[in-house]
Amino acid sequence: MKKIGFLSFGHWANHPAYKTRTASDTLLQSIDLAVAAEEIGVDGAYFRVHHFAAQLASPFPLLSAIGAKTSKIEIGTGVIDMRYENPMYMVEDAGAADLISEGRLQLGISRGSPEQVIEGWRYFGYEPIEGENDADMGRRKAMEFLQRLDGVGFAQPNPNPMFPNPPGLLRLEPYSKGLRERIWWGAASNATAVWAAENAMHLQSSTLKFDESGKPFHVQQAEQIRLYKEAWKKAGHPGEPRVSVSRSIFALVNDQDRLYFGQEANRVDQIGMIEPGKNAIFGRSYAAEPDKLIKELAEDEAIQEADTLLLTIPNTLGVDYNVHVLSSILEHVAPGLGWR
Repeated sequence: MKKIGFLSFGHWANHPAYKTRTASDTLLQSIDLAVAAEEIGVDGAYFRVHHFAAQLASPFPLLSAIGAKTSKIEIGTGVIDMRYENPMYMVEDAGAADLISEGRLQLGISRGSPEQVIEGWRYFGYEPIEGENDADMGRRKAMEFLQRLDGVGFAQPNPNPMFPNPPGLLRLEPYSKGLRERIWWGAASNATAVWAAENAMHLQSSTLKFDESGKPFHVQQAEQIRLYKEAWKKAGHPGEPRVSVSRSIFALVNDQDRLYFGQEANRVDQIGMIEPGKNAIFGRSYAAEPDKLIKELAEDEAIQEADTLLLTIPNTLGVDYNVHVLSSILEHVAPGLGWR
């Protein structure tokens, strides 16, 4: 058995082929898709966060709206760039979203990746402290966020408050018990996956990672996951860690599928660069008739190591088509792989 969710980048543009012409279209359709996905048995609705782009950027209003309109599906991010965040305010936003969804928030965070704007986090009022780079800053903010999620009081109360205070130091409110145990870290390297395990975060591994061995993407990703699991065990954390991997997977079951994604059938891993001086390996897409798709996916070592699979969806094609994409995987592919 495997949890299967979708991951949306939330694109929109005034393009004649798009169903998402505006930000409003994307936000409202994201809610509708999460509701429909829950109805067909999808386990999770996840959203990417990008700034200064025609994509989803402020996840908590969206997650709260989805939480209010659904009852079972996990809701989350993949991932929030912590360089742009105020950890204190984020604790309040995340707590509210988790309470609205009654404990279904699965929050993916990261130190960030290249964005649309050079050092865009500076426009948000943040900059590294002396001796830090921007990645260090992102990790520092992540640790502050995790610490405050614990719900332990830390702020000295006013002796003459507007409203009566409980005794002792005050914590941020609203506090959502258990949310700290549902934080995920998006890791692009083996070392950061180990760091995530040491700090008791679940692991999100996407369709790219730093090329650390020259092996095929799925093999490198599987090795990353195994290192993460070993580090979690060594750290002695209670419970089992969760791991998600993202994939672009399309079952070609009709002519529309073949028109949209038939050209993806022969794609292979690609080598590129997401940071100066560091090669990255980008995992292939999968697109084929269900029988062939089952055979190809059975050979993906990283999918086998993960408990959660996030299907990246073409959100610009609209709710109905994306429900079809997800349904095709659930009905024609997942059973053949033992995921359902």
